[in-house]
Amino acid sequence: MSVVTVTCRIAHTLDEVATHARIRSDVFVVEQGLFQGTDQDAFDRDPEVRHVLGYVDEAPAGTVRLYRVPADQPGEQLWKGDRLAVLPEYRHAGLGGPLVRFAVATAGEAGGDRMIANIQTSNVSFFRRLGWAPVGDPFEYVGEPHQQMWIDLR
Repeated sequence: MSVVTVTCRIAHTLDEVATHARIRSDVFVVEQGLFQGTDQDAFDRDPEVRHVLGYVDEAPAGTVRLYRVPADQPGEQLWKGDRLAVLPEYRHAGLGGPLVRFAVATAGEAGGDRMIANIQTSNVSFFRRLGWAPVGDPFEYVGEPHQQMWIDLR
C-alpha cells in the first residue's frame, strides 16, 4: 500500500483559479448535473473569496471556497463554505476532511466566529464527524435536498 500525500492551499494564480473552476464544473455540472453550463456565480468574481485547492500527491483533486457573509448577530463575523468537491478518481484518498478543516482553520485565522454551509443531505454524517451541527430542517437547493450546518470557529 502506497502512502498518499494530501495538501490544501489557497489558489492564487490564474491557473490555480482556473483549475479550481474546472474541478467544480467536473463535479457539479458534468457528474452531478446540479447546474446547467456552469456553477460560477457572483462570489467567484469577488476578490475577497478564498478558493482552496486540495491536492493528492501534488495532483489537483478537490476544491472548497469560503467567504464572509452578513451575520444575524451584531458584531459576529460569519463565514460560509461551499462548493466542496473532490474528483471521483481521488475520493478514496481522504481529501474531503482536510479540505473542510482547512476552510474552517482559514476562516478562524481571519477572525471568524462561526461558519455555515449548505450540505447535501447525503454528506451530513461526514460533517457531523468533523464537528459541524445541523441548523433547522432540510431544504431543496438546485433540485437536491440540503441541510444547513454550522461550526464554531472560536
